[in-house]
Amino acid sequence: MKYVGAHVSASGGVSNAPLNAKKIGATAFALFTKNQRQWKAAPLTEEEINKFKEYCERENYSPDYILPHDTYLINLGAPEKEMLEKSRQAFTDELKRCQQLGLKYLNFHPGSHKKKMSDEDCLKLIAESVNLSLDASENVMAVIENTAGQGGNVGYRFEHLAALIDMVEDKHRIGVCLDTCHTFAAGYDIRTPGTYEKTMKTFDEIVGFKYLRGMHLNDAKVELGSRKDRHNSLGKGELGWEAFKLIMQDPHLDNMPLILETIDEKLWEEEIKTLFSFQVQED
Repeated sequence: MKYVGAHVSASGGVSNAPLNAKKIGATAFALFTKNQRQWKAAPLTEEEINKFKEYCERENYSPDYILPHDTYLINLGAPEKEMLEKSRQAFTDELKRCQQLGLKYLNFHPGSHKKKMSDEDCLKLIAESVNLSLDASENVMAVIENTAGQGGNVGYRFEHLAALIDMVEDKHRIGVCLDTCHTFAAGYDIRTPGTYEKTMKTFDEIVGFKYLRGMHLNDAKVELGSRKDRHNSLGKGELGWEAFKLIMQDPHLDNMPLILETIDEKLWEEEIKTLFSFQVQED
């Protein structure tokens, strides 16, 4: 069974996120647990935590299908000592916020070396950061999102994801989220049955489906292998609808959050309906 939603607004409080997801017919959702443009946020109140849990239960949103995202300011592979320490503290705080909300996952972008060190050294630094934050928190899984490979970002090759997993000490608390736009921009084609099968087989061989915890569903404004992160609405970019039809018919992607981050939120409800229409009907 597929669970599809979008990265919805939590403006006015995290408890608004499940309500916003329900409005667009989502069966999964993503959110920021704090303002993604600020380093620090006021602690979650007991009232807000309880409301969030209550609304999730009322609207039938299990933590299995909620994929919170950390702030974009965090860089767990930062070459600057001050930025690295700030990022590690913020990431730990976000893991703890997810724990307070009863959530299972925290999706994050691995990090960037800003072209000041090698990919390998940056990956080691990120793994060290993740290990420190996991040690300082409980239960919540860190879910690495693959990147487009823009600038000095690591995580655009499946080998990078595998290397990070290998260096994380607690394998029960590390997972992967594949973003379709990033995957395509990094040079992995998923536009036809043949290329989709090849890419997914490569992912399974290098990383393993057992680590896949969710996907971000985005069309791409950029060409295959462009190494640029430019999302588009579904069916309006270089990927086209076929890629998303293949995703919705792939049993490997059952029972995990499939999250829209497309550029026009007014289309989310229609995009969700279209995605569900692609599912293979069971007898």
